[in-house]
Amino acid sequence: MDIRLSQCFIAVDDHDKALAFYQDALGLEVRNDVGFEGMRWVTVGAPSQPDVDIVLEPPLADPNASPSDRKAMAELLAKGLLGGVIFTTDDCDATFERISAAGGEVLQEPVDQPYGVRDCAFRDPSGNMLRFSQPRKQ
Repeated sequence: MDIRLSQCFIAVDDHDKALAFYQDALGLEVRNDVGFEGMRWVTVGAPSQPDVDIVLEPPLADPNASPSDRKAMAELLAKGLLGGVIFTTDDCDATFERISAAGGEVLQEPVDQPYGVRDCAFRDPSGNMLRFSQPRKQ
């Protein structure tokens, strides 16, 4: 049995701002940007991982969600509390410089971690924490 990741989801409050960040600052490619019944299906991904899509979706995409649930999720997103994503990079310092130069909100400059990686962290335009991890050379 072979099980592989095909999609993961990142909550965003503005698709256009998110696309600008994920495409321009991170260098991900836009794979889908489709409107359907008042909603928008947007996926991005790394060119080196053509079989893995990141879906950029509203914090609560369920059309049956109550207004109070939508408000609660939007507030959690604004605080950066809906989780995060860790990307792997072969050059943490160069990745940091690229994202910083593109205006990314820095949470942590590159540092060697005691658990064997060099990493840095940013916040995307919606408040999500994104880490960029490079395995340390032995």
